[in-house]
Amino acid sequence: MATPRNPDRDAELRAAVTRLLREGLATHTEPAPETAHAHAALLAELAAASAPRDKLVLAGVVARPHGPDRRRCMECMYFLVHRSWCDVPELAIPVEPNWWCRLWRI
Repeated sequence: MATPRNPDRDAELRAAVTRLLREGLATHTEPAPETAHAHAALLAELAAASAPRDKLVLAGVVARPHGPDRRRCMECMYFLVHRSWCDVPELAIPVEPNWWCRLWRI
């Protein structure tokens, strides 16, 4: 279920996330979870994190396509196109289509 939309809050959060990534926030892009168990474990870590910065680091968010297939948010099942939003409940952040995180799913 999509996170309720609050355009002012979304814009504020988008600016903060973009700033952190532009400043070179080091995130954990590896290992990407390869099993349902590993994916669930990462989601549990994200749920336990309270600071948005910590969630970005754990999720491995980067402001560019990633990996040999150059995957990006735009092709992820969690990407809400009309909102430019990651709808993983444990993350729930604004994202750009060309960004990527290790929660990426087809």
